[in-house]
Amino acid sequence: MSIKENHSHSGSNATEKAAPEILEELVQRAERATASDIHLQMSGKSAQVAFRLDGAMTPTSELAETVAERVFGRIKFLARLKTYQESMPQDGRIDKSALNSRNDIRVATYPTVTGEKIVLRLFNQETVRSLRELDLPMAACAPVEGLLRRSSGLLLLTGPAGSGKTTTIYACLQYLTGLGGRHVITVEDPVEQIIPGIMQTEVNEARGLTFGVAARHLLRQDPQVLVIGEIRDEETANIAVRAALTGHLVIATLHAGSCRGVFERLQVLCSDHSAVASAIELVLNQRLIRRVCRDCASGGCATCLQTGYQGRVPVVEWLKVDDAARGAIRRQELQALLPQHSLEAAAESLVRQGITNEAEQQRIFGL
Repeated sequence: MSIKENHSHSGSNATEKAAPEILEELVQRAERATASDIHLQMSGKSAQVAFRLDGAMTPTSELAETVAERVFGRIKFLARLKTYQESMPQDGRIDKSALNSRNDIRVATYPTVTGEKIVLRLFNQETVRSLRELDLPMAACAPVEGLLRRSSGLLLLTGPAGSGKTTTIYACLQYLTGLGGRHVITVEDPVEQIIPGIMQTEVNEARGLTFGVAARHLLRQDPQVLVIGEIRDEETANIAVRAALTGHLVIATLHAGSCRGVFERLQVLCSDHSAVASAIELVLNQRLIRRVCRDCASGGCATCLQTGYQGRVPVVEWLKVDDAARGAIRRQELQALLPQHSLEAAAESLVRQGITNEAEQQRIFGL
């Protein structure tokens, strides 16, 4: 099935037979293309299908209305959702064995004015990459690895959704398992990969298991390393800071636009600014920028599905908190907090090396 195939089966018997096959093919095509998500959107008499490739939406095919109805029903059935429910959002999960796929799949449905929308998130179960395999600059790897070897302190990763923070956290977890000898506990939403030797917990807000509640109780499990998927509220922020000050190594993400923005946000969430200054050792701010396709040099080919890009590379800046920075945080002089090697400078370096191009740099940074 080509990337642009339009399924327009006629006849109910053909449609019934086609739905499971089409869904299976769709997932396998997405996996071959290394897509992270599949988007199916009803619009009029058809459903538009798009893959999220390297962070960008890429239209791929169209399903005729009768076929789409069957495919949507098949997805809901496998995800154990209400097949008749189209007016309310639903969330579920499909085991990889049900579709002969390499990935477990998270399913989210949502009603829109043009019809139902379904997003399939593919959880890549391949081997977790190491920090050195993430293509982080060596100058950024060194302070991260240095902190991971320590017994206490707070490492914060920041950046927008889809900037690779979770991938970096899993690389940190792999590094910690390599060091051995420490009890590591995570609180995630969701757990995307199982790592042997790590105690992993998945939040469930519907049942009251939030990041804050989980972190509070997990501290009683005697962790030496605590990984918090995201700091979202005052309770979680204060737990992370206190844990880092009481002999725990803490790794967490927090949404902010810059290294300085992390401290601006934490000063709102944590009233004890001195504790924040003492706890944080390193902030890593990252984005992901697409690589120019090696086969066509951005011209567009079958390898990159005509996008001109294949794969992504992290663009990072980082702030190692020294005594001068701690003093500035305590005095709330946050304008003095300047990261090493800004994001913009890092992106320009990648353009000069031919790893990416100016068009992609402008797409990510609006320059």
